[in-house]
Amino acid sequence: MKFIKKLFIATIILFLLICSIIFFLGHSYYTKALEEKPLLTRVDEITTQENFVKFEDMSTYYRNAVISVEDHRFYDHGPVDFIAIARATFTNVKNGELKEGGSTITQQVAKNVVFNQEPTWIRKVAEIFAAYDLEKNYTKKEIFEIYVNTAYFGDGYYGIYQASYGYYNKSPKDLNLDESSMLAGVPNAPSVYAPTVNPDLAKKRQYHVLNTMLEYGYITKDESLSIK
Repeated sequence: MKFIKKLFIATIILFLLICSIIFFLGHSYYTKALEEKPLLTRVDEITTQENFVKFEDMSTYYRNAVISVEDHRFYDHGPVDFIAIARATFTNVKNGELKEGGSTITQQVAKNVVFNQEPTWIRKVAEIFAAYDLEKNYTKKEIFEIYVNTAYFGDGYYGIYQASYGYYNKSPKDLNLDESSMLAGVPNAPSVYAPTVNPDLAKKRQYHVLNTMLEYGYITKDESLSIK
C-alpha cells in the first residue's frame, strides 16, 4: 500500500515537472516571437490594411456561421476553452497524433498573427500566452475581425474581403446564408474545402456548418433545408 502511494506521488510530481517544462518552453517560444516584433505592432499592421473588414461590415449570416463552426462559446469563455482542450487532448492521445486542436478563435488569431502553422505542442502552449495577451488588449469583436481577416480561404485568397469578392464577387456584408456557410467552412482545411478544389467536399463541409448553425440556434430548420 505504501509503495502504491509513493508511486502515485512520484507520478504526480513527474507530471507536474513535465507540465512546468512544457509551459516554460512555450513561454520562451512566445517571448522570442515578441522580440522579433511586438504583438500590438503585428495586430496594427493587419487592422490598418486597406481592405480590412470591420465586424459590422460582415453579413450576420457569415459571423454566425463562423462562430457556430469554429468556437460556439466564443463570447462566453476566456482566451482558452479548457473543456475543448481536454476533449482534444484525449482524442490526440487516443489517436497518437496531434490531429485535433481544441483551439478558440483567439488562439487561432495567435497562430495566424504571431506563429507559423507548424503543429507542435510547444507552439500550442505558446498560443495560450498569446491568447491571454490578445484578450487583455482587444475586445471579442476585434479578435473576431482579426481572425476572419487573416484566415486563408484557398485559391490564393487571404481574409474575408478577398474570399468574398474572389468567390462571389460581392461585399462580405452582402453574403447570403448559402455563401456564408460555404466560406465559414473553408479555413479549417483550405486545400480540401475550397469550392474550386473539391466541390463535393466543400458542400459536405458546408452542410456541417449549417448543422452547427441550426444546433446553436442561429438558423431555423427551414433555412438549413433551403440550401441545396
